[in-house]
Amino acid sequence: MVVLNLFLICFSIICLIFLVRLFLHWTALIYVVRKLTEWVEDRVHVHQHLKVPEVNESTQQQNQFYRRVSLYLNSLPSLEDSDFTNLCSGKNPNDIVLSLDDDQSIQDVFLGARVSWINQTQRDHQNEVVSRSFVLRIKKKDKRRILKPYLQHVHTVSDDIEQRGRELKIYNNNNGKWKSVPFTHPASFDSLVMDADVKTKIQNDLETFLKSKQYYHKLGRVWKRSYLLYGPSGTGKSSFVAAIANLLNYDVYNVNLAQVVDEADLNTLLLQTACRSLIVVEDLDRYFSEKSRARITTSGLLNFMDGLLNSQDERIMIFTMNGKDGIDSDLLRPGRIDMHIHFPMCDFNSFKNLASNYLGVKEHKLFPQVEEILQSGATMSPAEISELMLVNRSSPSRALKSVISALQSNSRNAVAARLSESVASSPAPPSVSEDGGAAAWKEAMPKEIRKLYGMLRLKSCKRPGSFDHDSEMIER
Repeated sequence: MVVLNLFLICFSIICLIFLVRLFLHWTALIYVVRKLTEWVEDRVHVHQHLKVPEVNESTQQQNQFYRRVSLYLNSLPSLEDSDFTNLCSGKNPNDIVLSLDDDQSIQDVFLGARVSWINQTQRDHQNEVVSRSFVLRIKKKDKRRILKPYLQHVHTVSDDIEQRGRELKIYNNNNGKWKSVPFTHPASFDSLVMDADVKTKIQNDLETFLKSKQYYHKLGRVWKRSYLLYGPSGTGKSSFVAAIANLLNYDVYNVNLAQVVDEADLNTLLLQTACRSLIVVEDLDRYFSEKSRARITTSGLLNFMDGLLNSQDERIMIFTMNGKDGIDSDLLRPGRIDMHIHFPMCDFNSFKNLASNYLGVKEHKLFPQVEEILQSGATMSPAEISELMLVNRSSPSRALKSVISALQSNSRNAVAARLSESVASSPAPPSVSEDGGAAAWKEAMPKEIRKLYGMLRLKSCKRPGSFDHDSEMIER
């Protein structure tokens, strides 16, 4: 019985080896047939060769299309099938980038047609490279059908690779010139704390904008978009700008109107901006509220927003304000501002998002208390709440308690402020005798004051002697 089992095992192994070898032979045979077919096609069909030199022979200047072809070819999956491929370090230390070696070829397929590229080099008698070029080999029967769209495809793909790989910069104006530093803000749409529906709507709008060049030109419009972000400080407007820049891989031009000498200076700065960029003007309402120091008129700003000078494609303009009250309606009309985005103070949904991002907490026993306080009218900005969570991130319970304490403190301060305003605006109570003083005083006070007074009295009952103090405060 043991001998029979050993025989069966050996027989199974032999059969398996045979099948594997047969599969390998068939795979090799298919590969040989495919190569042979390609060789026959190459010999049967007439080919045309198009050369892309590294340097323009007439001007001796760098050929920009050569750089685009290099980016495109190094991104092709078929690069791994080349006989010799260079392995180089990428932009990041851990990145490995493949590149085509000298005098090697690579295959590509476009619209069903097969083309090939050769990385051609010419050397002198000392074996030094004197020139480089890419040579496109294409069947003559396919040239008329695919050449133009194929070269456009190379342009588009290389542009996308270059855009994604380049270092972003943020520019600030000073003395009529732009000065730049690397833009390293890590904000993304995933980390933004805002309404999910609004976030999705904005992302869809941006993605549609990127694909709408031909549509805008068909309508005779400049390919640009503009957004107004308004809301109190600390509600996430600056992080939103950074998230757009990172999503689109756009540079940021931050226009400081206080540093602009006049309208001509503003127009010069606009002309110096590049396409594929965000042009940001922050705190526009604050600038116009200081009319005595404003150097730019409303008319000048309107020309900056959509005048003839602002006619470069693929740019997004973003304006921020604390509020839209008192702003000239011409600045905010549709067509000049495409989308108005409100950034409110923190509500309970935003609070839960912050707790998830900063503390890794989805649910907590203190959440109902936070929700109750927020629904009662207490307000804090997302920046204030996130800072408390950041400081106390080692203990989620302590962080949430600190947020509750801050919300309660803000609520008491708001009540006191409303009380002071009401007392200041109400008429002085009439003079009354000691016997009917309390009743007459209550009747003379407005209803809102009596309610606030009752709240303060209930809280002060916990400590002796506080009633007299409260009465004295309100009477004052």
